Amino acid sequence: MVPFNVTVLGNGSAVPTSFQNPTSQLLNYNGKRFLIDCGEGTQMQMIKYNTGHKHIDNIFISHLHGDHYFGLIGFLNTLHLFGRTKPVNIYAPSQIKEIIDVQLSAANTKLKFEIKYTFTDKIEGVIYEDNNITVEHFPLNHRITAYGFVFREKQKERKLKKSFVEKYSPSIEQMHKIKQGADFISAEGNVIKNDEITDPPEPSRSYAFCSDTAYYEEIIPYIKGVTLLYHEATFDNSQQDIATEKYHSTAADAARIALKAEAKKLLLGHYSARLKDRSPLLKEACEVFPETVLSEEGKTYEI
Repeated sequence: MVPFNVTVLGNGSAVPTSFQNPTSQLLNYNGKRFLIDCGEGTQMQMIKYNTGHKHIDNIFISHLHGDHYFGLIGFLNTLHLFGRTKPVNIYAPSQIKEIIDVQLSAANTKLKFEIKYTFTDKIEGVIYEDNNITVEHFPLNHRITAYGFVFREKQKERKLKKSFVEKYSPSIEQMHKIKQGADFISAEGNVIKNDEITDPPEPSRSYAFCSDTAYYEEIIPYIKGVTLLYHEATFDNSQQDIATEKYHSTAADAARIALKAEAKKLLLGHYSARLKDRSPLLKEACEVFPETVLSEEGKTYEI
């Protein structure tokens, strides 16, 4: 199976502490890597966990609170100093360009590479697509404009049965069409149904990233049935009033979303610095959605 996983570089909220970094994740699909948010210290986390960072082409920024992008200008400057010339694609709210431009101007820096922007507040739906995956963004419910992202593996082709190939010796063109669902017509004119000569492909996998947001059922259609759902869980149930005031979620809120979205697994993160003991978060979420785990910095999760 093609590798598809996500490494959590930072899972804290608001400010860095001695025990957690602000939000950032590195998603890998078969060696192609995507950076999701870039909080302060993200580069240091990449170095610490030996993830590499010179070959990231696509950066997704959920929103413009500092704990989700304050590491971005430093990361771009490092790529510049390393002599990168290949363009970098940034997917973020449109104000990001002004923010980056003013910092580069103040430093009298002209990057050796082009930044190609896709402004998430100007378009809807799919914002990235290649031969293997698509990335769709969707609105969250936070104090400022914020978006979640869902990375979906494209449906793979059906698998030819070895016995069929040995018996009929189909051409390359015929095999290609059959893998895409076509029936086979033998030399005698007999039609052999596709499901008799192929096996179903492996199920497509998907990953949804939801941070920051209050409890918001409107996101459910976008993340329905995802293989792995990352959802912020800044507070526990005793802090529900604070969560509501600040447009954040409790662990139980995240679990209710995972349950209603029929996610396969829930990954919690964006922990408040007030919660050094995160076991209450896990307990409260598991009471609603048992397939829940606490994210850990430096750990890679298979999708």
